[in-house]
Amino acid sequence: MRHEPKRPLRVGVGGPVGSGKTALVAALCRSLAEQFNIAVVTNDIYTTEDADFLKKQGVLESERISAVQTGCCPHTAIRDDISENLEAVEELEIRFAPLDLVLLESGGDNLTATFSQGLVDRQIFVLDVSGGDKVPRKGGPSVTLADLLVINKIDLAPLVGADLEVMRRDSIAQRGERPMAFCALNRPGGASEIVEWLIGQVSTWAGPSPAPL
Repeated sequence: MRHEPKRPLRVGVGGPVGSGKTALVAALCRSLAEQFNIAVVTNDIYTTEDADFLKKQGVLESERISAVQTGCCPHTAIRDDISENLEAVEELEIRFAPLDLVLLESGGDNLTATFSQGLVDRQIFVLDVSGGDKVPRKGGPSVTLADLLVINKIDLAPLVGADLEVMRRDSIAQRGERPMAFCALNRPGGASEIVEWLIGQVSTWAGPSPAPL
């Protein structure tokens, strides 16, 4: 029997505006591009700003970064009507086959934003301490159900009066044993814990074979 290649792992990156989603995608690409074959899809409502940033930073070849302009609420394009994002993902998977990993960054959204299981296989949700230490205990499906919760900008905690231990405690209360990572993505090696988590996810992924053309 002919071996069919497995589809790459698709990982959604969501979070509020300014939480550090694009910075995280950039850090992951820089850290993993030599180890894995990667492509990226970004979402913005009316612009291609996030994709343009990643291209200017040179985190991947420009052709591997695709921009989707949703023209609607961000959660609509990643959960309710995923057709445009799914088309962008599948085009990259065909063009750069065999990919190991596709990162799909949502436009900035709130704590109710989740990715459709028909679009991604894992979900990362990014918060930052600037919103205050009360945010994790507000819960919501993004905080509760994300495969990895990232709390970014911990270096700002003293400046905004946020208690990181309170955020850790409340995150555990909402998530149980689901993993989380505290980081400052603007620092060298700030994404190392997230990189290690993602390496484990890609390395153990055994996804479905692509549908026949």
